[in-house]
Amino acid sequence: MRRMANGTAVACDGKAVLILGAPGTGKSDLALRLIDRGARLIADDLVELTRDGDRIMAAFPGDAPPDLKGRIEARGIGIVAVPAVDSSVELALVVQATAPEQVPRMPETEYSQWLGIDVPCLHLALPEAATPTKVRLALGAISGSIIRPS
Repeated sequence: MRRMANGTAVACDGKAVLILGAPGTGKSDLALRLIDRGARLIADDLVELTRDGDRIMAAFPGDAPPDLKGRIEARGIGIVAVPAVDSSVELALVVQATAPEQVPRMPETEYSQWLGIDVPCLHLALPEAATPTKVRLALGAISGSIIRPS
């Protein structure tokens, strides 16, 4: 099974984060800030998702122009080359761009379904300075390296 997602994906600590939102909400900006902190680009603007057993894998689209691999739009600069992955990465988290006043203060666990599999989902204000840290904290909580209070 295969599905294309309009968004940007990065690999953080070996897990994929899919960033979704309307044009101009800061998807590529958040990806660049995560990349600046060690993440690697999977794909910008269009991400290929495939099902592998009980996992969803995120990758650069196989039918996209190969010269776009490892490239991302940096608004105000243009298309730039950044560190990228060479293969698909397991999707661990979906981040949905949300207006700051609509971000839940103490969210319940939420999931986004992709190809029949539930993936943890966060609603975050992408331009906020702490958003890359929040993404990393959420990945840590999902992997069990950060214990969440019950």
